[in-house]
Amino acid sequence: MLFLWFPPAPKPSSLEPPVRMVRFHEQIIGDLLEDPNGGLVVLSSGLYLSKLISSMVLLHSSSRGTLLLLSPSNPRLKSLILHHLTGHKITVSEISADFPATHRLSLYASNSVFFVTPRILVVDLLSRRLSPTLIAGLLILTVHSLSETSTEAFIVRLLRSLNPDLSVFAFSDRPQAMVSGFAKAERTMKCLYVRKLHLWPRFHVHVSDELERDPPAVIDVRVPMSRCMVGIQRAVLEVMDACLKEMRKTNKVDVEDLTVENGLFKSFDEIVRRQLDPIWHTLGKKTKQLVSDLKTLRKLLDYLVRYDAVTYLKYLDTLRVSESFRSVWIFAESSYKIFEYAKKRVYRFVRSDGVKLVSGQGKSVAGKKRKSKGDDKIEEEVGGASSSSTSSALVLEEVLETAPKWKVLREILEEIEEERQKQALSREEFMVEDEENDSGIVLVACKDECSCMQLEECILNNPQKVMHEEWEKYLLSKVELRDLHARYKKKPKDPKGFGILDGVVPITPAQNAEASSINKQEHDALLAAASEIRKQAKMDHVVGEDPQLHNGSRQHEKVKGKVRNKKGTANVPSPGGKDNNRNKKVARNDIVETSDSGNHGTKDEINLLVAGGFCEATSQGASVDKPILQKHNQESNYTGSGSAKNLPPVHFYALESDQPILDILKPSVVIVYHPDMTFVREIEVYKAETPSKKLKVYFLFYEDSTEVRKFEASIRRENGAFESLIRQKSMMMIPVDQDGRCLGLNSSVEPPASSSQNSITRKAGGRKEIEKEMQVIVDMREFMSSLPNVLHQRGMHIIPVTLEVGDYILSPLICVERKSIQDLFMSFTSGRLYHQVETMARYYRIPVLLIEFSQDKSFSFQSASDISDDVTPNSIISKLSLLVLHFPRLRIIWSRSMHATAEIFASLKANQDEPDETKAIRVGVPSEDGIVEDDVRAENYNTSAIEFLRRLPGVSDSNYRAIMDGCNSLADLALLPVDRLAELMGSQKAARTLRDFLDAKYPTLL
Repeated sequence: MLFLWFPPAPKPSSLEPPVRMVRFHEQIIGDLLEDPNGGLVVLSSGLYLSKLISSMVLLHSSSRGTLLLLSPSNPRLKSLILHHLTGHKITVSEISADFPATHRLSLYASNSVFFVTPRILVVDLLSRRLSPTLIAGLLILTVHSLSETSTEAFIVRLLRSLNPDLSVFAFSDRPQAMVSGFAKAERTMKCLYVRKLHLWPRFHVHVSDELERDPPAVIDVRVPMSRCMVGIQRAVLEVMDACLKEMRKTNKVDVEDLTVENGLFKSFDEIVRRQLDPIWHTLGKKTKQLVSDLKTLRKLLDYLVRYDAVTYLKYLDTLRVSESFRSVWIFAESSYKIFEYAKKRVYRFVRSDGVKLVSGQGKSVAGKKRKSKGDDKIEEEVGGASSSSTSSALVLEEVLETAPKWKVLREILEEIEEERQKQALSREEFMVEDEENDSGIVLVACKDECSCMQLEECILNNPQKVMHEEWEKYLLSKVELRDLHARYKKKPKDPKGFGILDGVVPITPAQNAEASSINKQEHDALLAAASEIRKQAKMDHVVGEDPQLHNGSRQHEKVKGKVRNKKGTANVPSPGGKDNNRNKKVARNDIVETSDSGNHGTKDEINLLVAGGFCEATSQGASVDKPILQKHNQESNYTGSGSAKNLPPVHFYALESDQPILDILKPSVVIVYHPDMTFVREIEVYKAETPSKKLKVYFLFYEDSTEVRKFEASIRRENGAFESLIRQKSMMMIPVDQDGRCLGLNSSVEPPASSSQNSITRKAGGRKEIEKEMQVIVDMREFMSSLPNVLHQRGMHIIPVTLEVGDYILSPLICVERKSIQDLFMSFTSGRLYHQVETMARYYRIPVLLIEFSQDKSFSFQSASDISDDVTPNSIISKLSLLVLHFPRLRIIWSRSMHATAEIFASLKANQDEPDETKAIRVGVPSEDGIVEDDVRAENYNTSAIEFLRRLPGVSDSNYRAIMDGCNSLADLALLPVDRLAELMGSQKAARTLRDFLDAKYPTLL
């Protein structure tokens, strides 16, 4: 029997002991607290950064002030920290935008510990709601994502300027990210004004000594992949290598980075894009597509060892539809093998008389035509010289190859249960002592939730039953797609495909059959099999919409024709280890024999497929009662065997979840189904924290797979990153002032160079000029970007408010709406930009649209060859042109980067008055008091009347405001004489045009 155990929610208790700490955590905290200025810690992934931060929070004393933790972008780290602090006296709450300003101020002054979002903290600092002297320490949890222009660096600069005694502690468990770019670690330390860098890799002396003092018992299980899986992996690697060779020919990327090993990681995309972004607009379509294809190929390798055969085939079908026309990898020499091997894992074709067919077609159509010359001989061998009387049906036979790891996992679970039963019978003393602490649960760690659910089904039920469910879902999706196409497609006069829905696919020999007829036969046979399943479901009164409800109908299905038994894939293992190995060898031999026999008859099968095209039934001897779908009796073998053994309680855990599962379950056996370096380190730390506990760990690897290569390469990459950081630390130059405090990027040790005495005395006798501080009113929503930080670095005073119109107010006349490239496209699509420009033009004399590009990307929308001469609705250039034509007063500013934007703002503010904060807040805001004189609220403008006035003949953007000042309403305008209109409009001709329009008679039908 199998018991699935779900852990209860932990109950907080004030008597709970403090967070368990390993010794190297204590040493890390001791090294950090030596310097009151703070420091930067980089440790290996999986060494429980969450526990380290929780221990530092518990050491905080309320007498020193408030401790702030900047909320990380990764919610998993935050939830782990809160879990480790559950039950302790210190409670950590979060300060967010939902709290009013007065409530936030009282929380800051409470000398407690809080999570706070960077945007809210920087706004409170700039608006002077928060006094920096109240803050005792600041913890930055994901420093690897920090840069010079990030909000976190802005916060530290504001706090350091007013509170020099502030302690800043920064942490990161991503050493690879800390070495990306030029001197990333050194620049990060200058941004945070810290001097010490603490490196704690896995190979550190203190870490390795503690983790290897009493290691867990490790059993490495290497599972051989099936023949088709090996073929798919080899084909994907060949296609990936071919794509990398094509990228090398472009000479646009560093050749050292273009390796297959780097292509197995997600960071490879970032490396390639970082090098190609500045010249992205000059690249051809093929090079751009290669970057996307490498990402797709990496997914194919990952999904091969993660998901089942049917799910993998379904994913390939979606790729064939979505990428068939534009992708490069699909046309590579080895790409067809990926699809053919994936099909062989799920199904194959046989004739109803027992002759096997293959779904693979050769490499060239010409070869098939040459092979089809011997059609007459093959027909005689099969048993039919007359094509009119010996037509036979094409039968779809299920293969449904199960994942090799599924069987091994069940064997391991049975072995664990046998050992426990033996130990329970022997009643050894140490087992009696450990009964209280041993929960008896086996933890199985998988990559994602989908894999956990599928493995749970495989252990509870028959793996073949799970595969049948996925297979039925796959077939029914084919029928739904066919019905969807038929709904929106005109029905032909002559119905095609007669006999498919009746459960038979007739084959009639043809002399000139096209190569595509084989694919058509496959497609029609799949549809016929799906129709048979749907028909059987209706007969059994089962809802056809839910594929999971078809399980009960399988027992009542009557399968006729030839049924094939597959050897070596039984799911119930034999009790002895030697017998297991013998069974594995037999299974491999059987697979090889099957493949050899299939290859031996490939020529004849291709001839049959080419000779017999699928068309309407012309033979009277075609049997309608023959089944279209044949099944094997694997399921009956599994369920009917009486050797099924009991299994221990199992808990399936997804590595992407945010639970500290090892601390909750406290398992004694862990099965790592999908190897992950981070989880392996967590197991080591868990064992080091509880040295008295006996822990056994099983690692399941596919032998000679990319899974092994990726796991080993991840360890090498991390070690290489730490070696690079160690070298950087030995040569690091951190500037400090006379007090020993670190200076940031914008600080200078030397005082500014004094000008000559002659130049000083020329300016009003050496009087020092009073520099005027520039002010910029910034919308609160703009603090999600880094531009306010850059403006503050340039010396501008930032005033954060909530603006109804615009993003930046530079002066009483200039309003700026800032758009990044992505936001610009989205605003045009939604129509939001038109409304924003309209309101800016209504309330401000100089509305500005700022289009800001990223500094590390190309300063171009599109290549010159893509710009057309005509106005098209999909062109961004055409949309911008129409926007400017509609709003002539709109000014468009193109900025290469945020630093260029800061220079543009400084030049625009020259000789301009400073903006008024109170007026900027009131612009466009609805008022409850009605119309107020000399106000800029929305009610002071009758927008409908203004729009009507601007559309009158003779009225333009240059004179409509003068007309509004000269008359109170449209009724007054209609009574004005021509001379008064000419005075207001500035033109006698325009006045006469408007007067003639107003005096024109209304045509009537009487």
